[in-house]
Amino acid sequence: MTITLLRTAAELAARARTARRAVVMTMGALHEGHATLVRSARELAGADGEVVVTVFVNPLQFGAGEDLDRYPRTLEADLKIAGEAGADVVFAPSVDEVYPGGEPQVRVSAGPMGERLEGAARPGHFDGMLTVVAKLLHLTRPDIALFGQKDAQQLALIRRMVRDLNFGTEIVGVPTVREDDGLALSSRNRYLSPADRRTALALSRALFAGQDRHAAQEALRARAREVPATHARAEALSALGESRAAADTHAVAKAAPAGPAAVRAAARLVLDEAARLTPPLVLDYLALVDPTDFTEIDDDFTGEAVLAVAARVGTTRLIDNLPLTFGAAS
Repeated sequence: MTITLLRTAAELAARARTARRAVVMTMGALHEGHATLVRSARELAGADGEVVVTVFVNPLQFGAGEDLDRYPRTLEADLKIAGEAGADVVFAPSVDEVYPGGEPQVRVSAGPMGERLEGAARPGHFDGMLTVVAKLLHLTRPDIALFGQKDAQQLALIRRMVRDLNFGTEIVGVPTVREDDGLALSSRNRYLSPADRRTALALSRALFAGQDRHAAQEALRARAREVPATHARAEALSALGESRAAADTHAVAKAAPAGPAAVRAAARLVLDEAARLTPPLVLDYLALVDPTDFTEIDDDFTGEAVLAVAARVGTTRLIDNLPLTFGAAS
């Protein structure tokens, strides 16, 4: 489809609106993960609505020694991908257009949640991210804005900002898109050598190992809750394919506090093995957190959680996560 490239806020403001507008914010170097966001935006905006993709490499999100200068800038390819996925407009402003007069003196603070995990590894990153998201929400004035769940902490902070500061925009999270080998799609994947990539696969393998351990525990507890107290231990566990030497079903049913610890241990085992590869995986963090504030969950936690990991392979830093549900909420 025909796509329009806009460079200034004035051009965007002058564009007529007749229906819902959905916005996908990117830093360019678009890939299939971004295309999935655009297709989701197209569906939500409807045939008569409008999909705007922003392409802006935000300098406020990059700290000292990070890859601002070498971050890929591929606008022509981005226009093609965005148009094929269903976008109507690409808004690609310059730094001077977004920050006239230099870096802004007034910024959005991410607060305590912005100092954890990614915020601890990249001080100031989330303040810069929220500042540009706030500006782009004002400039594009969307009804809906879509963000990928791969950047789970970013998504949580945007949702909190929109709620706390009364932005009139619906925030929609879109599930992570993965390559066939499980690696989460990222613009930074292009920096990985073949050897780097083999090591990097440990991130997704660790998450899926934690997820599998969690699923097994939840299935066991669910089955244990269904077994009447009068059933013999061996008979009940035999139906699950478990050893007759295992704890009885009612002990298993009460084993929920060990759940988060077991999930962390299963994931860490994979990461520890990857640390011995060539090149090695250098772990930044493995965390199992409450998505409302990104604090580590307790052993008796029930509800939605996020298993998150960040690590370096060679010179490339990668992040990934999976959502999990613990206890009665599952």
